[in-house]
Amino acid sequence: MNLEASYKHLLFIILLFVSSSLFAQNTIVTGSITDGTNKQALPFVSVAFVGSTIGVTTNNQGFYSIRSTKPYSQIKVSYLGFKDVILNITPGKEQVINVKMVPASKQLNEVIVKTKKKPKYVNDNPAVELIRKVIANKDKNRPESYQYVEYKEYDKMQFSLSNLSDKVAEKKLFRKYKFVFENKDSVTYPGKTLLPIFLKERLSQVYYRKDPEATRSILLGEKSVDFGPGFDTEGIGQYFKHLYAKIDIYDNSIMLLGRQFLSPIANSAPTYYKFFIADTVTLDNGQKLVKLSFTPRNTNDILFEGEIYITLDGNYAVQKDGLTINKNINVNFVRSMHVDQSFEQNADGRYHLSKSNTFADFGISAKRKGGLFGSRTLTFKNYTLNQPRPETTYIAPPELEDEEVKNRPESFWAENRLDTLTRAESKTYKNIDSLVHMPSFRRTADIVNLLFAGFKGFGKFEVGPASTFYSFNPVEGFRLRVGGRTTANFSKRYFLEGYGAYGFKDERWKYFIAGTYSLNNKSIYRFPQHYIRASFQRETKIPGQELQFIQEDNFFLSFKRGRNDKYLYNDIYRLDYVSEYENHFSYKLGLKKTTQTPTGSLYPFINTQNNIFNHLTTTEASIGLRYAPNEQYYQGKLFRTPIKNKYPIISLDFTTGLKNVLGGEYNYQNLTARVDKRYYIAPFGFGDFTAEAGKIFGQVPYPLLNIHRANQTYAYVVDTYNLMNFLEFVSDKSISFNIDQHFGGFLFNKVPLFKKLKWRETASIKVLYGGLSDKNNPSIHPNLYQFPIDENGAPITYALGSKAYVEGSVGIENIFKFIRVDVVRRFTYLDHPGIAEWGVRTKVKFDF
Repeated sequence: MNLEASYKHLLFIILLFVSSSLFAQNTIVTGSITDGTNKQALPFVSVAFVGSTIGVTTNNQGFYSIRSTKPYSQIKVSYLGFKDVILNITPGKEQVINVKMVPASKQLNEVIVKTKKKPKYVNDNPAVELIRKVIANKDKNRPESYQYVEYKEYDKMQFSLSNLSDKVAEKKLFRKYKFVFENKDSVTYPGKTLLPIFLKERLSQVYYRKDPEATRSILLGEKSVDFGPGFDTEGIGQYFKHLYAKIDIYDNSIMLLGRQFLSPIANSAPTYYKFFIADTVTLDNGQKLVKLSFTPRNTNDILFEGEIYITLDGNYAVQKDGLTINKNINVNFVRSMHVDQSFEQNADGRYHLSKSNTFADFGISAKRKGGLFGSRTLTFKNYTLNQPRPETTYIAPPELEDEEVKNRPESFWAENRLDTLTRAESKTYKNIDSLVHMPSFRRTADIVNLLFAGFKGFGKFEVGPASTFYSFNPVEGFRLRVGGRTTANFSKRYFLEGYGAYGFKDERWKYFIAGTYSLNNKSIYRFPQHYIRASFQRETKIPGQELQFIQEDNFFLSFKRGRNDKYLYNDIYRLDYVSEYENHFSYKLGLKKTTQTPTGSLYPFINTQNNIFNHLTTTEASIGLRYAPNEQYYQGKLFRTPIKNKYPIISLDFTTGLKNVLGGEYNYQNLTARVDKRYYIAPFGFGDFTAEAGKIFGQVPYPLLNIHRANQTYAYVVDTYNLMNFLEFVSDKSISFNIDQHFGGFLFNKVPLFKKLKWRETASIKVLYGGLSDKNNPSIHPNLYQFPIDENGAPITYALGSKAYVEGSVGIENIFKFIRVDVVRRFTYLDHPGIAEWGVRTKVKFDF
C-alpha cells in the first residue's frame, strides 16, 4: 500500500478520536439570502456589520457567515437591483438570520416562451466572445505582470467530522472521549454540523520580482494541532495541503485532489465548456461587471461548473468566481467541492486576489450523511506594487528550523491573523492537546500506526515495518524478519536502524545494521538532507533488482510467475555521504564493497573453461548528481516521499570499480543518466515519462553488467518490464523510455455504463534498446563468466540484439475505487523459452 493509501485510511480512523472545548463567544451571524420573488438563492450578496469595515459575500448557494469579537448590533445586506436591508442582531451570540430580498423597482411580468426543440448550443455567441477576450488579457491581469509585488498571505486549513450522529458519543467505546463531541459548529456552513479535528495556520510575507524572476516566501508564523507520536501530524498536513492546492484562476489547469481540472478561462476552455451571460452588475463605484455561468459539455469530465464575474473596463479581469465540481464528475469520495474567490481593486484599476476559500465534503457514499469536511482559506492583504527591494530580499537563505516561528504566542496571532477563527476552530488546539495526553488515546494511536504505517512505537525506537515480518522464496523458503529504527526522541543527530531475518530452507541468517549522523542537526528524513551513513547488509538478491539501504520484503510480492530461483547472497559494506541544497540540487558520494555468492540455479559462477568461482568481490566508488526543481514531499517524522509535479527530475550517476582495493577484482566504469517527467494535458489526464541511458566501460563478468529490471510478480510495477523474466537481458550499453498515461476517464465518461462505474483508462509503452560489446561477450572471451543456463543447457540470459525489447499495456483503474488492472503484451523476443507473451497485472492505488 502506498503512502497516499495509508493517509486516506489513517485520516478516517483519526476522525473518531478528536475534540473541542469551551472558549469566549463571538458575534456570529449566518443564514441564507434569497430573491423574495422566486425564492432563488442569491450569490455574492454583500453582508456587513453596520459601523464597521467587516463584510462578507454569499457563496453560490446564497449562504453567508459573518463574525466579529466586537459587539455589533446590526447587519446591512446589499445587492444591486434590490433594496438594502438593515437588521438588528444580538451582540455576542450565534444566530441564524435568513433574508428575502425585495427588488428595488417593479419587475416586468414574466413571459415564458416555449419552443418545440431546445436550441443547440454553439460557440458563436456573446458569452464565448467575452471569454475569448478574458483569455487574451490573462497575462496582464496576473500579479506576475508587475515588476515587483509583495503581500502578506494567511493560510488556514481545517478538517472536521461532519454530521456525526449524537449516538456515537454515548457508545461505550467513546464515553471517555465524550468531551470531544460537545463542541460542534452548525453555523459556518449551513446544513453541516462540524466537529473540528485538524487545524493549521501559516502567515507568510511574499516577495516577487519579474526580472530576473524570483519568488520568496518568508514564514512569519506557523501553528498546528499535534496528535502526538502515534500519528504523523506533519505528514497528514502535507497530504491535505496537496489535496487543496493553491488555485490560480488564470492558469490553464487547476490542481485539486491530485487531479488536474481545466480552468474555465483556459486557452481551450470554449472547446470543453458552455458559457452563458447570466446578468450584468454595476458596483457602487460605477464599475460594470458581466456575470457568466458555465457548465461542462460532458459532466463526467474533470471540469468545473459555476459563475465568473468579468470587468468591462477594458482589462476583462476576473472580479469574483465560484467554482463547483458537479455530482457526476469522475472523482472518488467527494460529495461536493466548492471554490469561492474574490478580487480587490489595486490603485491602478487592476485586480488582485484577496481571498480564496476551497471547501469539500468527503464521504464513502452519497447516501451516508457522516464524513469529513475540509476547507482551506487563503487571505491576501497589504499588497505593494512595483516597489523594488534589495537583492537579498529575493534570495532565499538556507532553510533552518525556527522554533520561534512555530511557537508564536497567542498575542501574535491575535494581532496578525488576517482572517478570524470560528468559535469551534479556536478551541481545537487546546482540545487535541488534552486528547493526546490521555493514555487510552495513545494506545489507540499506536495500533493505528502499526496498521497503516507498519511501525509500533516504543518512544525512542520503533519496530517494523509489519509488511516484512513474513515472506517466502524458493531459496530461503519460509522467511521471518523483525527490525526497527530509532526515532527523534532518541537523538536528532544519530539514527540507528537494522533488522534480522532467518530462512528456514537455507538455514541462514540475514541482517542489516546502519548508523547515520546528521550534519545539520535535522532529521535525516527532512529536506534538505545532509548526513553520513555507514552500513553492513547480508541479504539475498535477485540480479537486476537493486537493493536500497533496507530491502522491503513483502508477503504479497512473494508470489511470482515462472521459474524464480536465480539468487545471490550479498555481503555489502557501504559508506555514503548525502548533501542537498535549497534549490533541490543534491549530490551523494559512496564507497561500497560487495561480495556476491551465487545460489539457487545460479550456483556456481563458471566460465567457458569450466573454472568455478564461488564468489565475486567488487569495490566501488560512486558519485550521484540529482536536480529536482520545485520538488515537494509528503514529509513525515521518519519518512519522506516526493510528490510528483510537472517539473523534471534529472539524475546522473557514475561508478568506478577499484581493482585490488579492499579485495576488488575488476576495474570498470558505469555511467547512467535518467530523466523523469510528469506531464499534464487537461482534460486528457496526465502521464509519466522516463528516459534512461547507461554505458559500462571496461571488461566485466555478467553480474556486473546492466541487468535490466524485470518483474515476475503479478503486480503491475511501473518502473520494470512486467513480462521480462529475471536475468533475461544484459547489456553494457542501453537506452530506454517508458510512458505511462492516465486518461482519467476521458473516454469512458462518454460511455453510459462506464460513466456510472467511474472507471478510468490507462495505457503504457516501454521500449529498451541495447547491446553487448565483444569485450564483454563470454563466447569470445572464455575468462568471463558463462551466461546462466537451465538444467538442459539452454540459455536463460541473453544480450540485447539489434532489435528493441518492447512491451505495452492497456488497462482500467479505479475499479472499486482502488484497483488497477492492466493487460500487458510483449511484442519482441517471443522465441525465448519460458516467457509470457500476454499477462494480466494488478496494482492497488487509492486515489481521488
